[in-house]
Amino acid sequence: MSLKRKLVMFASAATIAPLGLVALPAATANAHGYISTPPSRQAQCAQGTVSCGDIKWEPQSVEGPKGLRNCHGNVGRFAELSDDSKPWRATSVGQTVTFTWTFTARHSTSNWEYYLGNTRVATFSGNNQQPPPSLSHTVNLGGATGRQKLLAVWNIADTPNAFYSCVDLQVGGRAAEAPAPQPPADQPASGTWASGTSYPAGSEVTHDGTTYRSLQSHTALPGWEPASTPALWQAE
Repeated sequence: MSLKRKLVMFASAATIAPLGLVALPAATANAHGYISTPPSRQAQCAQGTVSCGDIKWEPQSVEGPKGLRNCHGNVGRFAELSDDSKPWRATSVGQTVTFTWTFTARHSTSNWEYYLGNTRVATFSGNNQQPPPSLSHTVNLGGATGRQKLLAVWNIADTPNAFYSCVDLQVGGRAAEAPAPQPPADQPASGTWASGTSYPAGSEVTHDGTTYRSLQSHTALPGWEPASTPALWQAE
């Protein structure tokens, strides 16, 4: 083979190689989620309840190293989530609270942890499996009262990271409402939605002129109106 032909072949290979490298797909993150009910701090930002910066556009993205105990996951542009001086709205609850996660992208899960201060009040295994698009955990607050900031942590199974979500609560902060008459446990409820009522799955209620069907059994709490909790209610 002539020297000229060798030089042409070498030049062609050098030209093709970078093109092949450019065509390789870039790695992308594929796990995001946050607590939507009761509204977490990032949910309040997304809903416009509190004025916020970047987090209002991506409430699902508070991702940081495992083991942190803050609301922003050490992400600098989300630092306002850890600012307790902002006017976060606290949801009035009792000793037992159901927290609903919304996942915009799912990932194998080690577990979920719930903290009041440095005390872990609950943990739920993820069995190293992908969660459904929406998932709820019922947590006992262990006798805590008054204004509380609960930190929830979603620990990913196959990465060193976790997702963080803080929820402001007012535990036993107001007089209990008179409970509505309860149907038998196996009979779906019907009528007008009311806080304090236990709704089996399949219950139908009306609220603000719209009829809703319960997607899962739960006890309604203040702030859990059907229009605000799509994980619990579906408009008919």
